Amino acid sequence: MTDPLTLRRPDDFHLHLRDGAMLQAVLPETTRHFARAIVMPNLVPPVVTGAQAAAYRARILAALPEGARFEPLMTLYLTEGTDAGDVVAAAQSGLVKAVKLYPAGATTNSHSGVRDFDKVRGVLEAMAEAGLPLCVHGEVVDQAVDIFDREAVFIDTVLDPIRRATPGLRVVMEHITTTEGVAYARSGGADLAATITTHHLILNRNHILAGGIRPHYYCLPVAKREIHRQALRAAATSGEARFFLGTDSAPHVDALKEHACGCAGCFTATNTMALLAHVFEEEGALDRLEAFTSVNGAVFYRLPLNGGTITLTKGEPATWPAKIQTGAGPVTVFDPGFPVHWHVTA
Repeated sequence: MTDPLTLRRPDDFHLHLRDGAMLQAVLPETTRHFARAIVMPNLVPPVVTGAQAAAYRARILAALPEGARFEPLMTLYLTEGTDAGDVVAAAQSGLVKAVKLYPAGATTNSHSGVRDFDKVRGVLEAMAEAGLPLCVHGEVVDQAVDIFDREAVFIDTVLDPIRRATPGLRVVMEHITTTEGVAYARSGGADLAATITTHHLILNRNHILAGGIRPHYYCLPVAKREIHRQALRAAATSGEARFFLGTDSAPHVDALKEHACGCAGCFTATNTMALLAHVFEEEGALDRLEAFTSVNGAVFYRLPLNGGTITLTKGEPATWPAKIQTGAGPVTVFDPGFPVHWHVTA
């Protein structure tokens, strides 16, 4: 056994909880370790208004395990019909912490997203004035653009023009996957930050495709070449305040993952902290894990730091359930494919 590693209780700044039976089953996997999470609004139908966000928050709170201490940080789904006044009012009330931009058709339940960015200019200007962050799924949806290039093209053709046209807009580049994403995040000043997922620190595209297709490693943005994974590791372990954890933990039942046209998403809520300790130890950066998981994101979102702690200890190989059983069907827990010796013990 090694000396225990004690961290300020972490936050997850990109989380999918779904709704109904799925919410009931997966929420405890997050609340076990995390104090807060930015909750994605891509339900069916999406969470578009402040009233809908309040209702969704109430359903999350009602599903909390007994004794859990967890705060859902609500977001709104940006559409071409979003009302700027409603967004600002929801932000000023303290209910909503961000607005999510999905290019229409980019990922799961994104069909209500934005096609014409000129139609949301007024909302973005109101957000800039209110200091409300825009969380961005950064991929173009043009079928002529190779899927491995869609993040880099989005930065050049969508994100950078939006930021230039809307001075002061605070932006979170969610789940960056490329060297270009890392470089752009570093170029943007205090109004730009980026989340990095657990699985993108572990996977490259060979893990998905070499030797057979592994549907439980398929996610969007899809994992890229090894040079990109190494750039993400360097960014996450750098200690730079602009990079912080957003797991993008995304539960789908096995029947929809192991399918002729499988859903995108990795479910990492159960074992993220152990996996991150493994990664940060490999990079010689355990002393920077707390900043990545528990400090940088809270500072960017202008939230107080959490008061509690969690403790990880290194010992025998860790185990966790292969699947989470839900009322909607089984959900496979992310398997990194190698032994992990870190355990959350307190």
